[in-house]
Amino acid sequence: MQSSLESLSNELAKLVEEFQSDVVAVHARSHYPSSGVHWRPGIIVTADHTVRREEDIRVTLPTGKTVNATLAGRDSGTDIALLKAEGLGSPATQRGDGSPAPPCGIGELALVLGRSPDSGPNASLGISSALSGPWRTWRGGRLDHYIRLDATLFPNSSGGAVVDCRGRILGIASSGLSRIAGLAIPASSINRVSDVLLEKGYLPRGYFGIGVQPVALPEALRTSLSLPNKSGIMVVSVEPGGPADRAVVLLGDVLVSLGNTRLEQIEDLQAISDSGVIGKPLNAKLIRAGSLQEVTITVGERRGE
Repeated sequence: MQSSLESLSNELAKLVEEFQSDVVAVHARSHYPSSGVHWRPGIIVTADHTVRREEDIRVTLPTGKTVNATLAGRDSGTDIALLKAEGLGSPATQRGDGSPAPPCGIGELALVLGRSPDSGPNASLGISSALSGPWRTWRGGRLDHYIRLDATLFPNSSGGAVVDCRGRILGIASSGLSRIAGLAIPASSINRVSDVLLEKGYLPRGYFGIGVQPVALPEALRTSLSLPNKSGIMVVSVEPGGPADRAVVLLGDVLVSLGNTRLEQIEDLQAISDSGVIGKPLNAKLIRAGSLQEVTITVGERRGE
């Protein structure tokens, strides 16, 4: 009679066998390759921080054959890079559908699959050790979920497939977005970013041309100006000729709203930058010399780096 442990072991081996057919080795940096996942016909997705050059990129396929690849687009904020390669056909396995809820619960198994051109496929098993909703990376990009893994990430694991508890590719592994653990870049984020990268080659973000910092608003000032904000964001630098400069935003101004969004933290301004506002005029309310004023800022475009 087969034990529960033996049954689990067999199921994990089946998953490795099934999904390794879509995992490639990516040669885009010195010393050792990273991994990538055949995500769409002709398209490989990998972790951007492992792509250290934009030319002479090669990928080793599951067959052992090494082919040339070109960089189709990249975004350091989300740590996503896309490569194009000939002769890939279509992916063989199922992708996560990117539903609003986290795909698996805390403590559920996650399998990380990478590939080495020398030893072939490799795997590590762990759990989803932390989950949350939308999350902004320290590089400034937005991911649809924060998914922390406790699985071991080998030197070539970044860019490899993360298979979830339902037997789907949840996303790709990254060691470049956290200093304490590996993360899974969710499939929904990969799909969203890939659509833009394939069109533009980069991920555009709204640009205001200001440096800011949060500042608490005194109760007396809030009362006199009838403001709901407990804080605002103070302008500490203005780029000459930038969108804010053209709108006559000044050093020391405290922004309290932009469009229909209340501004209390820097993250509030970053969220607006990601919301498709490029080229649009937005009404900004700000505190200047103790009074509430309004200016119109036409949002510029900044390339994702």
